[in-house]
Amino acid sequence: MEEREMKDVRILSRDDDLEKLYPAHTIQMPIDHFHNDSLYEPHTNDTFSLRYWFDASHYKPGGPVIVLQGGETDGAGRIPFLQKGIVAQLSKATNGLGVIFEHRYYGESHPTADFSTKSLRFLTTDQALADQAYFAQNVVFPGLEHLNLTSHNVPYIAYGGSYAGSIVAFLRKLYPDVYWGAIASSGVPEAIYDYWEYYEAARIYAPKECVEATQKLTHMIDNVLINYTDTRYPQRIKTVFGLGNVTRNDDFANAIAQGIAGLQGLNWDPAVNSTEFGYYCANISSTKVLYPEIAKRESEVKELLAVGGYEGDDTVKLVNQMLNYIGYVDVTAVQRCKRRGRSQDECFTNYNSTFYLQDDIKQEWRLWAYQYCFEWGYLQTGSGVPSGQLPLISRLINLEFSSTVCREAFNITTPSQVERINKHGGVNISYPRLAHLDGEWDPWRAASPHRIGLPTRESTISEPFILIDRGVHHWDENGLFPNETRPGLPPKPVAKAQRAEAEFVKAWVREWRVARGTET
Repeated sequence: MEEREMKDVRILSRDDDLEKLYPAHTIQMPIDHFHNDSLYEPHTNDTFSLRYWFDASHYKPGGPVIVLQGGETDGAGRIPFLQKGIVAQLSKATNGLGVIFEHRYYGESHPTADFSTKSLRFLTTDQALADQAYFAQNVVFPGLEHLNLTSHNVPYIAYGGSYAGSIVAFLRKLYPDVYWGAIASSGVPEAIYDYWEYYEAARIYAPKECVEATQKLTHMIDNVLINYTDTRYPQRIKTVFGLGNVTRNDDFANAIAQGIAGLQGLNWDPAVNSTEFGYYCANISSTKVLYPEIAKRESEVKELLAVGGYEGDDTVKLVNQMLNYIGYVDVTAVQRCKRRGRSQDECFTNYNSTFYLQDDIKQEWRLWAYQYCFEWGYLQTGSGVPSGQLPLISRLINLEFSSTVCREAFNITTPSQVERINKHGGVNISYPRLAHLDGEWDPWRAASPHRIGLPTRESTISEPFILIDRGVHHWDENGLFPNETRPGLPPKPVAKAQRAEAEFVKAWVREWRVARGTET
């Protein structure tokens, strides 16, 4: 929310203005596809303008339509994939037409005049699935009106990453006569209410020193905040971090826990890669003091470490690591809050009832929050970590804390209705011409068919099953121009996965032609 407040959406491109190169178009979409479902009462027969973008530069008669589901963000941010990402690659390989399809409510595809809880009743996975099916059955592409490019006449292949990967997986299963094939990249087809496993990827794959320091310091801080509630120690530990004016202990614990969550931001593509995770780990792993001005807090840090259960010779390096942790939090949180001219509670509290009451059309934060509160879950907690394992974030970050937005913004007081999602098969979802690609290091892997501990599936042309070595979150989606490639870019596992995608999609298109009797 802070990033959206401080800067406009930036479209990643080379030199071109992509929105001029690929102008937005709209299709009139029914607001309510399910008039027999009481969930959507009062029903409506109205329609709304849903945006999409397309590129027909690779299209030749007989080619497929490749539709990228935009997911829980402004669809305009996906336009680069038309030019040099996965949509461009698949379109070129198959003589296809590429499409970016904006999800209802996101970007400028607004079915309602506001984002009140009543208005958000149409923001469900089922309605989004029906949108994408309706599009394939009814679209007429501007400039190509003389061609019948609906799913009645050409094969439709869906692609999606993350939440959108789940959408296209369900789409293939629920609308098999509309979408001939689908690629779920880092898809999360299993909804999980308490998704404490989000941090398991960091625990398993992050640098050992980073993980151990984070676990020990989080454990120490929890010991102080939880076991010394009636003493001055909780206030002292907030003060030593420069967050003495944060009233609630759980807000404080959350404010200092953002660094370890940065693993998802890693990407092989320099245009979108975030270095925050590496910056965090470099800070907390170092046993040398990186912030000289913080070193004067050493005696206070030593005492707090002892109170939290860490003292003796083994804590020598932990003292400096905590000092560096404090320095990191100062740079990334404390000073940023000061620059915004707000109190620390205003910057860091999770309990702002006035904020949650806002529901006008500008409150985009309500959209995905409503979806996960209503049916997806994925509350990322420290409390859910097994008792015999040290968590990477505080156990004060529990379901009660993480579901505050659900209660305050939407009056949802019960757990997310994950059964609405998991009825489609969860991590065991399987269907002909449904591909699953995941990243080995992806924090969302535990909600995917590549979850650690599940039997490994055989990868076939019909049901490709690909794990990208050292990959993170839908790494196959990005692409480079030929003059941007160099040794290591894209990484070999990514290039291999993208080549495989082109080959099995070409095979799927051939199957469609054979089924139609146009090819033997």
